[in-house]
Amino acid sequence: MSTLTSVDIRPATLRDAKIVSEIHAQTAQAAFRGLVPDDVLKSMTADKRVAQWREAIEYCEPQVQVAMEDGKVVGFVGFDRSRDPKSRPTTGEIWAIYVLPSHWDKGIGVALWDAAREGLSEEGCTNVTVWAPLQNERALRFFEMAAFKREMNTAKTVPVGSIRIEEIRLKRDL
Repeated sequence: MSTLTSVDIRPATLRDAKIVSEIHAQTAQAAFRGLVPDDVLKSMTADKRVAQWREAIEYCEPQVQVAMEDGKVVGFVGFDRSRDPKSRPTTGEIWAIYVLPSHWDKGIGVALWDAAREGLSEEGCTNVTVWAPLQNERALRFFEMAAFKREMNTAKTVPVGSIRIEEIRLKRDL
C-alpha cells in the first residue's frame, strides 16, 4: 500500500444501494480487464445489481458496510455466515469486497476487511472464507496479505456472463 487514507466505515443504508452497485460494476470491470472478453466486461453494469444490493442491505443478508472518504462511498464489504453447505455454523464468509479502482492501495480494503472481521467475530464466527478468481492476482495477494490461505481442493468453475472462470476458496482463523 502506498498511501494510507483516512476512511470511515459504517453500515450501508438503502440509499447506498445505487452507489454500491456502481462500485461493484466499476471494480469488477477493472479487476477482470484482460481476463475476460470485452463484451463480458460491458455486461457488468450497475443496473443489473441495484435490486440485489437493495435487498441485501434491507435484509442484512449479507451485512453490508461501506467505506466513506470525504463524505463519499468509495468501497463496500458484504459478509455473513458461510454459504458453503458443508461449513460449520461458526464459519463466516466475505461475500464481496470492492473498492473503487481510483482508491486502490490506500488502505480502504484493509479497513473494510477489519470491519468485516469485527462483525463476524461479534456474530460468534471463529474462521472466515472468501472465494476469489484464480486469475485475479490482485485479490489473491490482498487476501493472502490478510493471512488467508488457499484451499487448493476447493477450485470450482463459475459463470461470469457468457464465460466460465475458476475460483478458489481461501480461509483463515478470526
